[in-house]
Amino acid sequence: MLQFLTLNEAPEIILTIVLAYFLAVCIAISFHEYAHSFSAYKCGDITPKANGRLTLNPFAHFSGLGLLCFLFVGFGWAKPVKINPNNFRNHKKGLIAVSLSGVLTNLALAFLFSGVLNILIAFGLDIYSPNLMINFIYYFVYFCVVLNLALFIFNLLPIYPLDGFNFLATFLKYDNKFVQFMYRYGPILLIIAIMPVFYGQSLLQLLYNEVILGIISLFSQFWGLFF
Repeated sequence: MLQFLTLNEAPEIILTIVLAYFLAVCIAISFHEYAHSFSAYKCGDITPKANGRLTLNPFAHFSGLGLLCFLFVGFGWAKPVKINPNNFRNHKKGLIAVSLSGVLTNLALAFLFSGVLNILIAFGLDIYSPNLMINFIYYFVYFCVVLNLALFIFNLLPIYPLDGFNFLATFLKYDNKFVQFMYRYGPILLIIAIMPVFYGQSLLQLLYNEVILGIISLFSQFWGLFF
């Protein structure tokens, strides 16, 4: 995600962009994991709250490897929120709510921040301005759009242990061949998907390049109706 930075950039510009990126990562991760925790808590499970995950504090959710992947690959993950589905008042509805809450929260944030970005541009924000504050605001809002969409797409993949798999598994039996295959090989598939094998890009990056731009275009068309 930060691959476009070069040593030719002024140090203060690099610091501004990196800071904007890090804060955007904090927001994307924090809201995603908080949504999982909040959904589980509302469905009757106090496990996330007992583990200190019912919070927007990003440091309660960071995964070291996942954070590094955010910085160098463009997408990553946080520590999984531990839940106990046996505590849900309605087992199936609780699993569905927890599975979908994170990705829907990221999609909503991306949509809202894309609106903010369109407002700023409509009111004359100069994205090439040498002013560091203007640079920070632009990159922060831009990264909030892209990173939330990245988390949305990444977690929708039907690969264990991602949200897309958890949602799909809710409707399948435990001994289903697909479910058992994913429990066994899902993490390996994820590693393969993030390996940069196509001219320095991974399968997921190739997917993101198309899907993220398409979603951003749709968002821009919507906000363009008002500005």
